[in-house]
Amino acid sequence: MLKESNLRKLSEAVTRLAELQDKLADANVIADQDTCQKLAKEFSDLSPLVEQYALYEKVLSQIAEARHIFDVEKDPDLREMAEHELVDLNNRKDELELAINEFYNPQNKENDRNVIMEIRAGTGGLEASLFANDLFRMYNRYAASRKWKVEPMAFSESENGGVKEVIFSVSGKRVWQRLKWESGTHRVQRVPDTEASGRIHTSAATVAVMSEPEEVDLFIDTRDLKIDVYRASGPGGQGVNTADSAIRITHLPTNTVVTCQDERSQLKNKIKGMRVLRARLLDLRQQEQAQKEAATRKAQVGSGDRSEKIRTYNFPDHRVTDHRVGFTTHQLPAVMEGDLDEIIDALLKAEDDARDQG
Repeated sequence: MLKESNLRKLSEAVTRLAELQDKLADANVIADQDTCQKLAKEFSDLSPLVEQYALYEKVLSQIAEARHIFDVEKDPDLREMAEHELVDLNNRKDELELAINEFYNPQNKENDRNVIMEIRAGTGGLEASLFANDLFRMYNRYAASRKWKVEPMAFSESENGGVKEVIFSVSGKRVWQRLKWESGTHRVQRVPDTEASGRIHTSAATVAVMSEPEEVDLFIDTRDLKIDVYRASGPGGQGVNTADSAIRITHLPTNTVVTCQDERSQLKNKIKGMRVLRARLLDLRQQEQAQKEAATRKAQVGSGDRSEKIRTYNFPDHRVTDHRVGFTTHQLPAVMEGDLDEIIDALLKAEDDARDQG
């Protein structure tokens, strides 16, 4: 059955959708690209829900009609038909109620949040930076398999194609739900290409996964920001050094610093930098709240030391082990190609089991 609070929200959603339709037809709104995009996204998000609600009301009407026939009709064949139809309609009603209630479940809405991920080479020198690049490729492949969008935000290369640090956003359905447990130290055991004696090296890279907040989730006072503009350096072609387009944003109260120089446009770098800053500040606030509540973060990024690990990738044995749930697979090549569902499903099952026990 639909919750009373959700019925009220549905009624408001119908009204709001009509308002959005009028606004999106307004020439002044169409001329304002940012406002138009925000309203169009809200319209796109609400439309399927309002359509489900309309279908739900239609099913309720059909149930009432079938029940009336069953109650008043004397013909046994017609009564039997009405009875069968009632079973199908009630099943459809239950499905729609579940879908609508799920839509208004705050936890499910959180699961659909986009994320910002940061991968950094830990201990292990050049091999650690090569592994960090392998992880970046792995997550790109996984995102592609789920039809998610990946947007690079900052990229710092090392020698021989490695990565010192890479920051990127991932957007799509159930992104946060499936990537949130990737935070932590990832350890690799393999023989580097430069190792002549065939000795196995152990290196590490850290992964941070932060829920990307909407602007309404976190207010940032511009007076708390120090923004520096400087000339970009590094890869990017001749044009990269022709203008002061790189941005450094410092959030003074927390001393959180974000730099972005991937775009040639100063404005685009600032927009990307603010997205990263907003995600870091929200993550910081969530950590502080968890500490106040005496809760422990289930997945800490750690220092990048080899002794700290949430997952180990052992290349000689083709083995991947997630140490938090004791899950092991010997399909390492497939995992490195982005086949992460088996591991992530094991983590989500452990989360569900813990919730049921708690």
